[in-house]
Amino acid sequence: MAVVNMRELARSTSRVVDSVHRSGKATLVTRGGRPVVAMIPIDEGALEDWVLAHSPAVVASLRTADADLRAGRAMSLDEFLARNPVRRAASRATSLKPRSARKG
Repeated sequence: MAVVNMRELARSTSRVVDSVHRSGKATLVTRGGRPVVAMIPIDEGALEDWVLAHSPAVVASLRTADADLRAGRAMSLDEFLARNPVRRAASRATSLKPRSARKG
């Protein structure tokens, strides 16, 4: 893994970022000889997953959902649909027509 100190990063930010992007390898940034941050290349296809996995709100929501599942406070999609029948698209389309265009 490449290592760059804060001074070098400040002077050559574009070069360091280009190097991380081109090489596909992380670069460790140090301050006073100690690591403070890592620059990692981002795969556009995995960006959304990475952002969601590191979002405190999403992580908290997933923990709550897992706890609900373990406690039996959740149900499968099949069970939900059995309890809550979905309206057919045709009947919904009829209800969207103006009253004057409906039969009966």
